[in-house]
Amino acid sequence: MTTDKLVSDIRSIIEQGRQQAYAAANQIAVLTYWHIGRRIVEEEQHGEVRAQYGTRLIKTLAEQLAPKYGSTFSKRNLDYFRQFYLCFNDLEIVNTRVHNLTWSHFRSIIQVADPKAREWYVKEASEQMWSVRTLNRNIGTQYYGRRMACVREGLVVPSPDIEVNDPLEYIKSPVVAEFLGFRKDSKYDESELEQALIDHLQQFIMELGRGFAFVDRQKHISTDTGDFYIDLVFYNIKLKRYVLFELKTHPLTHADVGQLDMYVRMYDGLVKDESDNPTIGILLCTETDKVMAKYSVLNGSEQLFAAKYMAYMPTEEELSREIEQQKRFFLEQHGMEE
Repeated sequence: MTTDKLVSDIRSIIEQGRQQAYAAANQIAVLTYWHIGRRIVEEEQHGEVRAQYGTRLIKTLAEQLAPKYGSTFSKRNLDYFRQFYLCFNDLEIVNTRVHNLTWSHFRSIIQVADPKAREWYVKEASEQMWSVRTLNRNIGTQYYGRRMACVREGLVVPSPDIEVNDPLEYIKSPVVAEFLGFRKDSKYDESELEQALIDHLQQFIMELGRGFAFVDRQKHISTDTGDFYIDLVFYNIKLKRYVLFELKTHPLTHADVGQLDMYVRMYDGLVKDESDNPTIGILLCTETDKVMAKYSVLNGSEQLFAAKYMAYMPTEEELSREIEQQKRFFLEQHGMEE
């Protein structure tokens, strides 16, 4: 064994040991904060006027702890620990998810008001190993709300431990694509939009959700009557389906729907394997249309969908409004009442 090889091996051992030590220290820190939060809540419950008592209690604790243990135990952080316990009072859930998450992950998630959304973000962030930056973006763009808005009414929203193979579980509308670099008033054509998505493919796949893998762009399909080119082709490993994307820089039209319908039928007939589930087609457009949802071949289809994309970061109010609007569009497509 050469000296260089020996040094390389030892460096690898040291780095691996450091990573394991960091991961273990992180897990211990998160669990320590949880137990502190639990103890604060237990003590608060003995106060006659809980809110006032809690405020005084945390202030007193910070005055005693911070000088000895540092700013980690400031009043602000003790408030976070308390909120952490109140949001996740089941230690088993914390123990299960803590392996891939840091305290910064949990601190972001406890700001989410909806308990189901919090549980979903913890699960997804842990399983998909999201960075804190990715988690914050997904929370900021209401990733959970957009995903759930597309679920069929009457379908029980699955618990985080159940896999669902319904396409609507994997289609979000609107799609927020601020990573493309376009401003709200930007002018661009379909080829520029396609190139921007390819240039930011990793971010686009992250926005699409779980299980998406890129297959091809401008997929060429030749028939006896002509040549056809599909903008973007993905494969969803969870759904075991090809997913075709057609990109439009204008509101949804009947011609767009007809084109996508043809592409999906051609892909099912000429490309997909017998082991694959039926192909899904998604039109990304600047605006959806309730008339198209009700009277075109979109209506009732389990293979054709349209989704609005926003090539800029909307305000919270804009995004909430769009989520509700797109939810109504999906319900109209499937002939359901709110």
